[in-house]
Amino acid sequence: MKLLKLVPDTTNIQFINKRLITFAFSVFLLIGSVGLFFGNGLNLGIDFLGGILIEAKTDGPANLPELRSDLGGLGLGEISLQEFGAPDDILIRIQKQEGGEKAQQAAIEKIKASLGTRVVEYRRTEFVGPTVGAELREAAVWAVMAAIGAILMYIWFRFEWQFGLGAVLALVHDVISTIGLFALLQLEFNLATVAAILTIAGYSINDTVVVYDRVRENMRRYKKMPYEELFNISINQTLSRTVVTSVTTLLALLALYIFGGEVIRGFSIALIWGVLIGTYSSIALAVPFLLYIRPERGGEDETDEVADGVTPS
Repeated sequence: MKLLKLVPDTTNIQFINKRLITFAFSVFLLIGSVGLFFGNGLNLGIDFLGGILIEAKTDGPANLPELRSDLGGLGLGEISLQEFGAPDDILIRIQKQEGGEKAQQAAIEKIKASLGTRVVEYRRTEFVGPTVGAELREAAVWAVMAAIGAILMYIWFRFEWQFGLGAVLALVHDVISTIGLFALLQLEFNLATVAAILTIAGYSINDTVVVYDRVRENMRRYKKMPYEELFNISINQTLSRTVVTSVTTLLALLALYIFGGEVIRGFSIALIWGVLIGTYSSIALAVPFLLYIRPERGGEDETDEVADGVTPS
Protein backbone atom coordinates (compact mmCIF):
# COMPACT_ATOMS: atom_id res chain seq x y z
CA MET A 1 0.00 0.00 0.00
CA LYS A 2 1.46 3.33 -1.09
CA LEU A 3 1.13 6.37 1.14
CA LEU A 4 -0.34 9.53 -0.34
CA LYS A 5 2.38 12.12 -0.96
CA LEU A 6 1.32 15.66 -1.78
CA VAL A 7 4.94 16.57 -2.53
CA PRO A 8 7.29 14.02 -4.18
CA ASP A 9 10.60 13.27 -2.45
CA THR A 10 12.49 14.37 -5.56
CA THR A 11 11.01 17.88 -5.54
CA ASN A 12 13.65 20.53 -6.20
CA ILE A 13 11.88 23.86 -6.68
CA GLN A 14 14.29 26.79 -7.00
CA PHE A 15 12.74 29.04 -4.35
CA ILE A 16 15.90 31.04 -3.69
CA ASN A 17 16.37 31.90 -7.36
CA LYS A 18 12.89 33.44 -7.36
CA ARG A 19 13.50 35.56 -4.26
CA LEU A 20 13.40 38.90 -6.10
CA ILE A 21 9.90 38.10 -7.36
CA THR A 22 8.66 37.07 -3.92
CA PHE A 23 10.33 40.08 -2.27
CA ALA A 24 8.67 42.41 -4.77
CA PHE A 25 5.30 40.76 -4.14
CA SER A 26 5.74 41.08 -0.37
CA VAL A 27 6.68 44.77 -0.65
CA PHE A 28 3.61 45.37 -2.83
CA LEU A 29 1.47 43.51 -0.29
CA LEU A 30 2.82 45.54 2.63
CA ILE A 31 2.50 48.91 0.87
CA GLY A 32 -1.03 48.01 -0.23
CA SER A 33 -1.99 46.92 3.30
CA VAL A 34 -0.66 50.12 4.87
CA GLY A 35 -2.40 52.20 2.18
CA LEU A 36 -5.71 50.42 2.80
CA PHE A 37 -5.33 50.86 6.56
CA PHE A 38 -4.90 54.64 6.28
CA GLY A 39 -7.28 54.93 3.31
CA ASN A 40 -10.28 52.72 4.07
CA GLY A 41 -9.54 52.30 7.76
CA LEU A 42 -10.72 49.33 9.81
CA ASN A 43 -14.34 48.49 10.42
CA LEU A 44 -13.88 48.50 14.19
CA GLY A 45 -16.37 46.47 16.16
CA ILE A 46 -18.21 47.59 19.25
CA ASP A 47 -15.41 46.08 21.36
CA PHE A 48 -13.18 48.99 20.33
CA LEU A 49 -15.58 51.82 19.47
CA GLY A 50 -18.09 51.55 22.30
CA GLY A 51 -21.84 51.79 21.86
CA ILE A 52 -24.85 49.48 21.59
CA LEU A 53 -25.07 46.35 19.47
CA ILE A 54 -28.32 44.45 18.86
CA GLU A 55 -28.70 41.27 16.81
CA ALA A 56 -32.31 40.38 16.00
CA LYS A 57 -34.31 37.94 13.89
CA THR A 58 -37.16 39.44 11.88
CA ASP A 59 -40.45 37.94 10.78
CA GLY A 60 -39.39 37.16 7.21
CA PRO A 61 -36.75 39.00 5.12
CA ALA A 62 -35.94 42.38 6.68
CA ASN A 63 -36.95 45.56 4.85
CA LEU A 64 -33.73 47.45 5.54
CA PRO A 65 -34.70 50.84 3.99
CA GLU A 66 -37.90 50.93 6.03
CA LEU A 67 -36.11 49.93 9.22
CA ARG A 68 -33.38 52.54 8.68
CA SER A 69 -36.03 55.23 8.18
CA ASP A 70 -37.91 54.26 11.36
CA LEU A 71 -34.80 53.96 13.55
CA GLY A 72 -33.25 57.13 12.12
CA GLY A 73 -36.20 59.16 13.39
CA LEU A 74 -35.64 58.17 17.04
CA GLY A 75 -33.02 60.84 17.67
CA LEU A 76 -30.36 58.41 18.92
CA GLY A 77 -27.57 59.67 16.70
CA GLU A 78 -25.67 57.47 14.24
CA ILE A 79 -27.36 54.11 13.62
CA SER A 80 -25.98 51.39 11.38
CA LEU A 81 -28.16 48.52 10.21
CA GLN A 82 -27.20 45.52 8.06
CA GLU A 83 -28.05 41.94 7.24
CA PHE A 84 -26.09 39.48 9.32
CA GLY A 85 -25.71 36.18 7.52
CA ALA A 86 -29.36 35.66 6.52
CA PRO A 87 -32.11 37.93 5.09
CA ASP A 88 -34.09 37.69 8.34
CA ASP A 89 -31.11 38.30 10.64
CA ILE A 90 -30.14 41.95 11.23
CA LEU A 91 -27.37 43.70 13.13
CA ILE A 92 -28.03 47.16 14.59
CA ARG A 93 -25.29 49.44 15.91
CA ILE A 94 -26.10 52.59 17.84
CA GLN A 95 -23.57 55.16 18.98
CA LYS A 96 -23.01 55.64 22.70
CA GLN A 97 -25.72 57.73 24.33
CA GLU A 98 -24.96 60.56 26.74
CA GLY A 99 -26.10 59.92 30.30
CA GLY A 100 -24.57 56.66 31.46
CA GLU A 101 -26.07 53.17 31.66
CA LYS A 102 -29.66 54.37 32.10
CA ALA A 103 -29.45 56.30 28.84
CA GLN A 104 -28.19 53.16 27.05
CA GLN A 105 -31.07 51.09 28.42
CA ALA A 106 -33.55 53.79 27.37
CA ALA A 107 -32.11 53.77 23.84
CA ILE A 108 -32.42 49.97 23.66
CA GLU A 109 -36.07 50.18 24.73
CA LYS A 110 -36.74 52.82 22.07
CA ILE A 111 -35.20 50.57 19.40
CA LYS A 112 -37.25 47.58 20.49
CA ALA A 113 -40.47 49.61 20.62
CA SER A 114 -39.83 50.95 17.10
CA LEU A 115 -39.14 47.49 15.70
CA GLY A 116 -42.29 46.11 17.35
CA THR A 117 -43.65 42.84 16.02
CA ARG A 118 -41.32 42.86 13.02
CA VAL A 119 -38.73 41.25 15.28
CA VAL A 120 -39.48 37.75 16.58
CA GLU A 121 -36.27 37.21 18.57
CA TYR A 122 -33.47 39.32 20.06
CA ARG A 123 -30.39 37.15 19.91
CA ARG A 124 -27.96 39.46 21.70
CA THR A 125 -27.82 42.96 23.12
CA GLU A 126 -24.43 44.38 24.10
CA PHE A 127 -23.12 47.69 25.38
CA VAL A 128 -19.46 48.72 25.61
CA GLY A 129 -18.44 52.11 27.00
CA PRO A 130 -15.87 54.25 25.14
CA THR A 131 -13.38 54.01 28.03
CA VAL A 132 -13.50 50.23 27.94
CA GLY A 133 -13.23 50.31 24.14
CA ALA A 134 -10.09 52.48 24.32
CA GLU A 135 -8.57 50.17 26.94
CA LEU A 136 -9.30 47.14 24.76
CA ARG A 137 -7.64 48.81 21.73
CA GLU A 138 -4.54 49.54 23.79
CA ALA A 139 -4.48 46.03 25.23
CA ALA A 140 -4.83 44.50 21.76
CA VAL A 141 -1.85 46.49 20.43
CA TRP A 142 0.29 45.54 23.42
CA ALA A 143 -0.71 41.87 23.09
CA VAL A 144 0.44 41.72 19.46
CA MET A 145 3.69 43.61 20.20
CA ALA A 146 4.45 41.41 23.21
CA ALA A 147 3.89 38.27 21.14
CA ILE A 148 6.26 39.47 18.41
CA GLY A 149 8.89 40.48 20.99
CA ALA A 150 8.68 37.14 22.80
CA ILE A 151 9.00 35.26 19.51
CA LEU A 152 12.08 37.34 18.60
CA MET A 153 13.75 36.42 21.89
CA TYR A 154 12.85 32.73 21.52
CA ILE A 155 14.28 32.45 18.01
CA TRP A 156 17.34 34.47 19.03
CA PHE A 157 18.20 32.10 21.89
CA ARG A 158 17.29 28.92 20.02
CA PHE A 159 19.17 29.79 16.83
CA GLU A 160 21.12 33.03 16.21
CA TRP A 161 20.14 36.69 15.99
CA GLN A 162 20.05 36.46 12.17
CA PHE A 163 17.34 33.81 12.37
CA GLY A 164 15.44 35.95 14.86
CA LEU A 165 15.40 38.89 12.44
CA GLY A 166 14.20 36.69 9.59
CA ALA A 167 11.42 35.17 11.71
CA VAL A 168 10.17 38.54 12.97
CA LEU A 169 10.30 39.99 9.45
CA ALA A 170 8.03 37.17 8.22
CA LEU A 171 5.80 37.56 11.27
CA VAL A 172 5.33 41.33 10.87
CA HIS A 173 4.65 40.73 7.17
CA ASP A 174 1.85 38.28 8.07
CA VAL A 175 0.27 40.56 10.70
CA ILE A 176 0.29 43.69 8.50
CA SER A 177 -1.11 41.83 5.48
CA THR A 178 -3.91 40.38 7.64
CA ILE A 179 -4.84 43.87 8.84
CA GLY A 180 -4.76 45.01 5.21
CA LEU A 181 -7.16 42.22 4.25
CA PHE A 182 -9.63 43.40 6.89
CA ALA A 183 -9.30 46.98 5.66
CA LEU A 184 -9.90 45.85 2.07
CA LEU A 185 -12.95 43.69 2.77
CA GLN A 186 -14.21 45.93 5.60
CA LEU A 187 -14.76 42.91 7.82
CA GLU A 188 -15.52 43.69 11.44
CA PHE A 189 -12.31 44.07 13.42
CA ASN A 190 -12.94 43.04 17.01
CA LEU A 191 -11.39 41.09 19.87
CA ALA A 192 -11.94 37.81 18.01
CA THR A 193 -9.85 39.23 15.16
CA VAL A 194 -7.03 40.05 17.57
CA ALA A 195 -7.20 36.46 18.82
CA ALA A 196 -6.98 35.30 15.20
CA ILE A 197 -3.89 37.48 14.61
CA LEU A 198 -2.16 36.00 17.66
CA THR A 199 -3.08 32.52 16.42
CA ILE A 200 -1.64 33.38 13.01
CA ALA A 201 1.58 34.51 14.71
CA GLY A 202 1.86 31.16 16.48
CA TYR A 203 1.16 29.15 13.34
CA SER A 204 3.53 31.19 11.19
CA ILE A 205 6.43 30.99 13.63
CA ASN A 206 5.95 27.24 14.04
CA ASP A 207 6.24 26.83 10.28
CA THR A 208 9.31 29.06 10.17
CA VAL A 209 11.04 27.20 13.03
CA VAL A 210 10.63 23.86 11.22
CA VAL A 211 12.36 25.23 8.10
CA TYR A 212 15.01 27.05 10.14
CA ASP A 213 15.79 23.85 12.03
CA ARG A 214 16.60 22.12 8.76
CA VAL A 215 18.61 25.12 7.56
CA ARG A 216 20.73 25.07 10.73
CA GLU A 217 21.22 21.32 10.48
CA ASN A 218 22.36 21.58 6.86
CA MET A 219 24.64 24.54 7.63
CA ARG A 220 26.50 22.35 10.12
CA ARG A 221 26.57 19.46 7.69
CA TYR A 222 27.54 21.15 4.41
CA LYS A 223 30.37 23.60 5.04
CA LYS A 224 31.37 24.12 1.41
CA MET A 225 27.93 24.26 -0.16
CA PRO A 226 26.88 27.74 -1.41
CA TYR A 227 24.23 29.40 0.72
CA GLU A 228 21.75 29.59 -2.17
CA GLU A 229 21.86 25.84 -2.76
CA LEU A 230 21.85 24.98 0.94
CA PHE A 231 18.77 27.12 1.63
CA ASN A 232 16.98 25.73 -1.39
CA ILE A 233 17.65 22.12 -0.33
CA SER A 234 16.44 22.88 3.20
CA ILE A 235 13.14 24.33 1.96
CA ASN A 236 12.51 21.38 -0.37
CA GLN A 237 13.30 18.86 2.36
CA THR A 238 10.62 20.35 4.63
CA LEU A 239 8.15 21.19 1.84
CA SER A 240 6.12 17.98 2.21
CA ARG A 241 5.57 18.58 5.93
CA THR A 242 4.68 22.22 5.30
CA VAL A 243 2.13 21.44 2.59
CA VAL A 244 0.46 18.60 4.50
CA THR A 245 0.15 20.72 7.66
CA SER A 246 -1.27 23.68 5.73
CA VAL A 247 -3.79 21.61 3.75
CA THR A 248 -5.14 19.75 6.78
CA THR A 249 -5.43 23.01 8.74
CA LEU A 250 -7.23 24.69 5.83
CA LEU A 251 -9.76 21.84 5.63
CA ALA A 252 -10.73 22.42 9.26
CA LEU A 253 -10.88 26.20 8.78
CA LEU A 254 -13.03 25.91 5.65
CA ALA A 255 -15.52 23.81 7.62
CA LEU A 256 -15.50 26.50 10.31
CA TYR A 257 -16.08 29.21 7.69
CA ILE A 258 -18.94 27.36 5.96
CA PHE A 259 -20.78 26.00 8.97
CA GLY A 260 -19.69 28.32 11.78
CA GLY A 261 -22.13 31.10 11.03
CA GLU A 262 -21.76 34.84 10.60
CA VAL A 263 -20.61 35.52 14.15
CA ILE A 264 -17.21 33.84 13.56
CA ARG A 265 -17.00 34.54 9.81
CA GLY A 266 -14.32 37.23 10.20
CA PHE A 267 -12.35 35.04 12.61
CA SER A 268 -12.41 32.16 10.10
CA ILE A 269 -11.36 34.36 7.18
CA ALA A 270 -8.44 35.74 9.21
CA LEU A 271 -7.20 32.25 10.05
CA ILE A 272 -7.56 30.98 6.47
CA TRP A 273 -5.57 33.95 5.19
CA GLY A 274 -3.07 33.47 8.03
CA VAL A 275 -2.35 29.86 7.08
CA LEU A 276 -1.81 30.80 3.43
CA ILE A 277 0.34 33.87 4.06
CA GLY A 278 2.20 32.19 6.93
CA THR A 279 3.19 29.26 4.72
CA TYR A 280 4.26 31.66 1.97
CA SER A 281 6.36 33.88 4.25
CA SER A 282 8.15 30.93 5.89
CA ILE A 283 9.28 29.64 2.50
CA ALA A 284 9.61 32.73 0.32
CA LEU A 285 10.61 35.40 2.85
CA ALA A 286 12.13 34.08 6.09
CA VAL A 287 14.72 31.76 4.48
CA PRO A 288 15.74 33.89 1.45
CA PHE A 289 16.27 36.84 3.84
CA LEU A 290 19.10 34.86 5.49
CA LEU A 291 21.01 35.09 2.23
CA TYR A 292 21.68 38.78 2.90
CA ILE A 293 22.75 38.48 6.55
CA ARG A 294 24.54 35.11 6.23
CA PRO A 295 24.47 33.39 9.63
CA GLU A 296 27.68 31.60 10.61
CA ARG A 297 28.02 27.89 9.91
CA GLY A 298 28.43 25.90 13.13
CA GLY A 299 31.07 23.30 13.96
CA GLU A 300 34.60 22.63 12.79
CA ASP A 301 34.23 19.75 10.32
CA GLU A 302 34.62 20.39 6.62
CA THR A 303 32.20 17.67 5.50
CA ASP A 304 29.92 17.81 2.51
CA GLU A 305 27.74 14.73 2.52
CA VAL A 306 24.99 13.87 0.07
CA ALA A 307 21.60 14.82 1.48
CA ASP A 308 18.53 12.78 0.57
CA GLY A 309 19.78 12.10 -2.92
CA VAL A 310 20.77 15.72 -3.61
CA THR A 311 24.41 16.14 -4.55
CA PRO A 312 25.83 19.52 -3.58
CA SER A 313 27.69 21.35 -6.31
